[in-house]
Parts: sequence; C-alpha cells; structure tokens
Amino acid sequence: MDTMKWPEGKRSAVMFTFDVDGDTTWENGNRGLPNGEKYIKSLSVGQYGPKRCVERILDKLEQYAVRATFFVPGLTAERYPEVVMKIAEAGHEIGHHGYAHERFAGQTIEQQIEIIEKSQRIFKELIGHEVAGFRTPSGDWAEETPKLLYERGFRYSSSMRGDDRPYRTVIDGEETDFIEIPTKWEVDDYVAMAYHMYPAEPAGQDRISCYRTVEDNFMREFLGHHKYGLCISYMSHPQVIGSPGRILILDHLLAEITARQDVWIATGSEIADWYRGNHQKEEEK
Repeated sequence: MDTMKWPEGKRSAVMFTFDVDGDTTWENGNRGLPNGEKYIKSLSVGQYGPKRCVERILDKLEQYAVRATFFVPGLTAERYPEVVMKIAEAGHEIGHHGYAHERFAGQTIEQQIEIIEKSQRIFKELIGHEVAGFRTPSGDWAEETPKLLYERGFRYSSSMRGDDRPYRTVIDGEETDFIEIPTKWEVDDYVAMAYHMYPAEPAGQDRISCYRTVEDNFMREFLGHHKYGLCISYMSHPQVIGSPGRILILDHLLAEITARQDVWIATGSEIADWYRGNHQKEEEK
C-alpha cells in the first residue's frame, strides 16, 4: 500500500467535523408520525445544538487552537444565522449539508440542483461566499450527485465510507479533482450516543453508550489511523458531543491529538487541496 504524503512530513491527518443539523432531522423524522408536527419536545433536541452546544464546542476548539469544519443545512443557517456567523468568524470552515437535511438518494436531478443551489445562495448572503465542501445528509446520495456538485464548483465531499484515505471521485468513468474524504460510523457520535423518543433513536430504545467506552473507541481509531499514516474524519453533532458530560470526550481527544507533533489537523478544504496537489491521478503516474 502506498504511503500517504502529508505536509511537513506529518505521519497522519485528522479532520474534526460537526454536523449542525439543528431541528431539521427531527422535523423530517416527525413527518412520519401521527401529529408529528406537534412533538415540540422532539424538535427541542435538535434546537439544543445551535442554541447551547455549538458555543461549547467553539470554546474547546479555541482552547486547543484547532480549526474544524461545520456542515450546515441551509435551513439551519436561515434559522440560526448568528450561530453560523460565529462559527465562520472564529476561523472554521462552513460546509454544505443539504437544505432541510433531506436525503439526496431518491431526489430527481432537478430537485438536487435546487437543494444545492438554494443553500449556496444562503451561505453567500450570510458569510460572503459559497462553500466548497459537502456532506450528504442522512448517509447517502444519488448516483449523479457528485457530478452535480463538481459542476457547481465543489472541491470535496466527506460523505462516503469506502476508504481511510482521501481519494479522487470517479465521474463519468474518469478520476476527477473532486476529492472524497471518507468518514466512518465508528467515529460518529450520533451512532454511539444519540438517544431520543420521537422518532425513536435507536429503534427499540436499548442503547445509551458509556461515554468512557465511546472515547476509548474514538481514540483507538485515531491510533490505528496514525500508525498507518491515514486520515481520520471525526463526525460529530453539537447536540450530542456538546452536552456538558460528553464535551469531555472532545476535550480528551483534542488534548491527546494536539499534543503529538507528527499529526496534521486540518479542515476539509485544506486536506482536499493538499491531496489534489500532491497525489497524482492514476493515469498520470
């Protein structure tokens, strides 16, 4: 297996990301329930993220001088513009996460274009520019989604699961400069610790993971990626990792990883741009 190149001879790369879904996920889930629009407590679970937890996360990132990437649905940006502005003003990257956290799989090409461009207009008005990175909401996209993004100037995605290194996305049979930075369910705080009733997460209501065990899992994944010189993309959600108890998981990860001199901690755009400039296409090797 080829050894990855990282800036200044660093051994591995780490990307801290946060999906600021707000209440969009719960709105989508509630639509399938009788009188779902009336489940105010359910919506409040998502509202807790931008209202309280983002600031806690920003404080931790500032403490350890780490720049992260925040993937934000356009609707969340409309509802919490001051939160998105605060993230951007702190020097972090804003990424695209749909408009209302809708699944791209199953959407027509026209619907996908409308979602992509609508949120880009919101970001340009709010932070002064369109964003370059994308994370597909709810875990999947349609076959044509990468092409639609690439044609509209996106430089990278962090959506897929099929590698532990960045790679060039194949579009119409050819490798492109649209870079994928894969993440994993194993480093997703939502999969490990999200818990709520309407809609039920997890199904069956039989899991609230031990925080110490989750932290141990997250750290072991970092150590494995670091050993082999790979790129790990932590995928977190403010309403989960940003609670008073769980923020300690992030604190411990940041303390351990930033203490190592041979780790490159970067935003999605920085990683994608580095990979694009330092790893040739297969046809050019």
